[in-house]
Parts: sequence; structure tokens; C-alpha cells
Amino acid sequence: MIQGEKRRQGRVEVVCGSMFSGKTEELIRRLKRAKFARQKVEIFKPAIDTRYSEEEVVSHDHTSIYSTPVESSSSILLLSDDIDVVGIDEAQFFDQGIVEVCNILANRGIRVICAGLDMDFKGIPFGPMPALMAIADDVTKVHAICVRCGALAYVSHRIVEGDRRVLLGETGEYEPLCRECYEKAINAK
Repeated sequence: MIQGEKRRQGRVEVVCGSMFSGKTEELIRRLKRAKFARQKVEIFKPAIDTRYSEEEVVSHDHTSIYSTPVESSSSILLLSDDIDVVGIDEAQFFDQGIVEVCNILANRGIRVICAGLDMDFKGIPFGPMPALMAIADDVTKVHAICVRCGALAYVSHRIVEGDRRVLLGETGEYEPLCRECYEKAINAK
């Protein structure tokens, strides 16, 4: 080892919060900084997320970065050779195997940055996100603003009918609400 050289430290970072809170913007910001630092970056998203683009991760404010859509978390391992930083958007839509994938990558010295919804529209922890937050070296919770009162949003309230857990959408389907406004909205139904 050359004097002063250190082994690359792998880590898992999670950015979570409600819809419209800036999760994807923060993911893109971190990935662009890594690219600027001349690190090899690969970004993945679930293949089911085609809202804005089939091949890009796009935030609600239309900031974007090229990505690789994948069907399952195991595909991420196969496509992450010789990479310094792995970004994963919409992590809540991946299978539970995403937790092991992130651990394996971090143990290989790769920085892994995941972004996803911490709760579904009913306020229930979403998919693998609780487990990802548990194994993360760093968790950043970002908040939208409640569209009804201006407080910090707590949950993504679904404003269209339906009980399916996964319903891809944006402002026509969801609104960010604080805890108090969410309770009022639920009790009004």
C-alpha cells in the first residue's frame, strides 16, 4: 500500500420521506457530486417506474440523471462491477433482497445511496425501507410541506380511490400532508 493511501470505505446512505419532499433531488445531487469527483457512478431504478422516463431517474422538478432500470435487486449486483458509487431510486419498490444487496456492495467498499418512500399512503412503513434504514450508516429524512396548512408533511395522502399499495403517481394522485391534516382527511372519508 502506498503511504497515505487508504482502503475505500463502503457505506449505505438512505434518503427517505414522503412524496414531493426532494428525495430524488437529493439522490441526484449526491450522485452528480460523485461524478464531479471523477468517481464511477451507476444508478438503478425499478423497471416499473416509467412515470417521467424509462431510462432516467427524474425528480418532480424535472432534474434528471441517466439510470438503468432493473426488475429485481439481484440485477444490481450483476451490474455493479468496478463502480465507486451506486444510486438506487424508489427503493421501496424493490424486493427485500435489496437490503442484502446494499450490504454486499458496501462491504466491497462501494458507497450506496438509496432514496425511497418511508411510508405508504396509509402511513405504514413501506417495503424494504425500514430494514434499509436499520442497516444504513446514514439516514436523511427530508420533508415536503403540507399542502393544507404549511407544516412539515408526514405522509403521502392518496387523493384518488383505490386500495392497491403501489399506485405510481404524482400531484394528481397524492398530496403531502402533516399528521394533523392527514388525520382530518382520513376521518372525513
